Amino acid sequence: PVVRRQEAAAFLANVSHETGGLFYKDVRRAARRQSASGLEQHARRIRPAVDWDDLVLPEGPLSQLRELALRARHRDRVLGEWRLNAGGGRGRGVLGLFAGESGTGKTLSAEVVAADLGLDLYVVQLSSVVDKYVGETEKNLERIFTEADRTDAVLLFDEADAVFGKRSEVKDAHDRYANMESAYLLQRLESFEGIALLTTNLRANIDEAFTRRLDLVVDFPFPDAGQRLALWRHGLSHVPHEEGTDPAELAREFELAGGSIRSAVVTAAYLAAGRGTPVSGGDLLEGARREYRKAGRLVPGEGGW
Repeated sequence: PVVRRQEAAAFLANVSHETGGLFYKDVRRAARRQSASGLEQHARRIRPAVDWDDLVLPEGPLSQLRELALRARHRDRVLGEWRLNAGGGRGRGVLGLFAGESGTGKTLSAEVVAADLGLDLYVVQLSSVVDKYVGETEKNLERIFTEADRTDAVLLFDEADAVFGKRSEVKDAHDRYANMESAYLLQRLESFEGIALLTTNLRANIDEAFTRRLDLVVDFPFPDAGQRLALWRHGLSHVPHEEGTDPAELAREFELAGGSIRSAVVTAAYLAAGRGTPVSGGDLLEGARREYRKAGRLVPGEGGW
């Protein structure tokens, strides 16, 4: 029955596009829509609209991300046909950890990998999954994994420290049950057949038992001045701006991560749109200053600079 519903949905999607024929991409998209409804109850769905050109990263993490997509694309051949599966109940899933400060591109990278594979991305906020009542966290996670196993998508576990953190010494019942949750999750990840990515702001917080079972650990460094300049220019690439606008000084003076730079460009764009003029250097400066103030940092040129 599931297959028939998927085939019907694919046919209707194809007809609605009036392509005049049945194409694989239409079948794939319709099948994902049919199977994803259950997962959307537990995770936020993102339809990727980015590609590799949207990533401004050093070559090291960038090559690791490409390898992650390669593993996902060829896992059936390597683990199945070539019989390189580790065994012991280990599934054919691809597991990766993205570690780095907030705003360094972890979620964007997951979206790019999903887009490269032609899949949707589902973001699971683990802090909302964890339940104070005994056994409820495992039930919540089981629902997510069960739906994910039947959905062709990429799972992103945001704030992974909430569940994947280091197990503590057992001092009371709470510690014992917390460790039981970690043990369950470790076992469930090993049997997972899909693509699961974890993010953390501090790699040292993740239990070594988890990291040993990961296929790749990608460290996202805080951007240096050269990378910050590339991020500023990339953010302005589709925004009308005054001729001669150069964010080089902003890149040197303001130590901002990629997410904050994007927010600064958005602020500048709204200021310019309100005037009906292109973005100016002053707009970008104001956007950068606001990001510093939001973070509670001393703004260059103000307060004693």
